[in-house]
Amino acid sequence: MLKMLVFVAVGGAFGAVMRFLSQAMIYQFVGKTFPYGTLFVNVSGSFLMGLLSIFLVEKFNLSAEWHLAILVGMLGSFTTFSTFSLETLVLFEQGDVLKAMTNISLSIILCVGAVWVGAVLAKQIV
Repeated sequence: MLKMLVFVAVGGAFGAVMRFLSQAMIYQFVGKTFPYGTLFVNVSGSFLMGLLSIFLVEKFNLSAEWHLAILVGMLGSFTTFSTFSLETLVLFEQGDVLKAMTNISLSIILCVGAVWVGAVLAKQIV
């Protein structure tokens, strides 16, 4: 069990740094008038979850520890559903219902779509 926790922790640290850098880069280019950074990491993280969940099992046959490190640790900390939720709540509290609903709609549609595209792409490659 300790070995599994270490794999999740190391993957989580890497994913958190990737998230911070990705969001910072996005916000540097487009500003913070909409939660583009969070939307980006949630969509790209969903795509990677679909892609890597297939690759890790069918292509690379990696151990359970690596599944934990990559899918649970790295991608779990890279995607930011809690941040999405807080940013959406703030938009509602600021009275910007249109932006809040746009963020909810885009996040759900794009993230579910991205995980599906990632899985389909991985199945074609494997």
